[in-house]
Amino acid sequence: MANKIRTKKDGRQPHAIAVLHAVIIQHILAGRFLDAHLGCQQALAMDPENLETMNLMAVAHTEARQFDHAVEWASRAIRKDPKPQYLTTLGTALAKSGRIDEAIKVFDKAVGLKPGDATLWWRMGDALIEAGRSPEALLCFQHTLALDPRNGNAACKAGFILHGLGRFEEALVFFNKSLELLADHAFTLQMRSLVLKEMKRFEEALADSQRATELDPANADVCNNHGGVLHALGRRDEALIWYERSLRIKPDQARPLTNKAAVLTELYRFDEAEATYERAIMADPNYAEATWNLALLQMLRGDFEAGWRGREVRWRIPVLAEAYPKFSGPMWLGEESVAGKTVIVCQDEGLGDTIQFARYVPLLASRGARVILVVDPPLCPLLSRLQGVSLCLPKLPGTALPPFDFHVPIDSLPLAFRTTYDNVPASESYLPPPDAGQVRTWESRLGPHERLRVGLVWSGNPKHRNDHNRSISLRAMSRILDIDATFVSLQNNPRPQDADFLRERGDIVDLSQHMTDFTETAALVSCLDLVLTVDTSVAHLAAALGRPTWILLPHTPDFRWLLHRDDNPWYPTVRLFRQTQTREYDSILDRVRTELTALLCHLPKADSGRGL
Repeated sequence: MANKIRTKKDGRQPHAIAVLHAVIIQHILAGRFLDAHLGCQQALAMDPENLETMNLMAVAHTEARQFDHAVEWASRAIRKDPKPQYLTTLGTALAKSGRIDEAIKVFDKAVGLKPGDATLWWRMGDALIEAGRSPEALLCFQHTLALDPRNGNAACKAGFILHGLGRFEEALVFFNKSLELLADHAFTLQMRSLVLKEMKRFEEALADSQRATELDPANADVCNNHGGVLHALGRRDEALIWYERSLRIKPDQARPLTNKAAVLTELYRFDEAEATYERAIMADPNYAEATWNLALLQMLRGDFEAGWRGREVRWRIPVLAEAYPKFSGPMWLGEESVAGKTVIVCQDEGLGDTIQFARYVPLLASRGARVILVVDPPLCPLLSRLQGVSLCLPKLPGTALPPFDFHVPIDSLPLAFRTTYDNVPASESYLPPPDAGQVRTWESRLGPHERLRVGLVWSGNPKHRNDHNRSISLRAMSRILDIDATFVSLQNNPRPQDADFLRERGDIVDLSQHMTDFTETAALVSCLDLVLTVDTSVAHLAAALGRPTWILLPHTPDFRWLLHRDDNPWYPTVRLFRQTQTREYDSILDRVRTELTALLCHLPKADSGRGL
């Protein structure tokens, strides 16, 4: 082999070195790194200053994971001639050795020398991903595709980054392109399935994940993701099989363990679910989602003490933590005295959570605190009048805050006040009463109060992760509309099909164009006798105003509604209607219809429009 190559320094030497280089490359591709090193040494003996040989030596060391030697040889070549090819070798060695920032600088220099080289942009994109600089990496892969439109791997990586950034529709475009170029590419199918699942296009997601399992059946992640799509479709028993298959391939993975526990929770196998969450936490204590989900299950089962503590792990979950500003002062969780102190209470989760936990603001003020409440703009007019609020500010970038001593997330107030199952602060109504003038205006819009007035909310925010389980269509709710009552829509931004159906129904009063903020909705709610709603912010608003509120719940409800009861410790005027194991709303609505009919029968004729 290499030792048979002519070494005499004559006119044939360049050809001999070229032949030797070809042999070295074959050794590297075949993983014969010792032979490659010996070949490089032979070539250097023929020409000690040959830069291509130095570069090949660096490549061989990189593939052999001898990164320090690789950096040394690549740097030696670059000092003599900083060619993009040599810079690429050096950047690759640095990146593989974990010296990412140095690698990015080297690739940046290479791109500057040869900006039309798609491979260089690809390499820099990979390094930027490793550095956690996803937006810059995305630009690199997009530029790679501009230079090389047939690069399906670059399209896949661009889609992967966009998925991580939550830009699902854009990600889908790149995954579609990748699959056009790389038919039956298992990873792209897996990722497109995840994107389609996030977009709630579950059947399409299932087709992709099924194909990925056929192409790569021994991949634990593929099995786990297929379980996730089945789970989203409500096929829980099948999802459980795939999560378990993932764990057989690769035991003690925190993510599939957490997913398995979530299915067990929905199957009401709570003890197994808690044990599985504990196993996930032991497998990876840094996987905060397992602790978070365990806390929600503990709350659902009434173990508030453990649940409140566990929910504080949300600061380690990016999608949850980013909802809370980065305050400079200390967080208050009930330990320090707040007498004479200024405390910022800031919204950190949804509108419903904020309304529910606003009940703690008067308690905080009663301890001598000056409370500054920071909430989403739609809540400001409503909560600025809440007892104990000194100042209410919109939660917007750039909102100027006065000096303060402590800050506290509003969802952490139950922990700060050591709330247990038995001491929930549950007054019948704790929100300020609606403005009398607004109430009169709504009464005028509604007309004579001659029949029972029932407010309706049938769907929540479509971006909510569990929306496909909690929301229903207005058409489904129509099975109760023949009751002798006045039905009033409290629905904001109805979905297109619901909006069309609403326009067709003359038996539903729709004045939603006047519900411009929560104070207007509160005034309208105060004119109604009953609110019938799915689990949305309006449910919390009506209940916090002390109005009779009937809430339709999915089979596995949010933690605050607990289990196996039709009342709730947080809201004395709430009545809960729960899905059975059939997990559908038709039977619930039939029960609601029966209860409404019975209610009307028991109300004296003269009182049918005066509340319950």
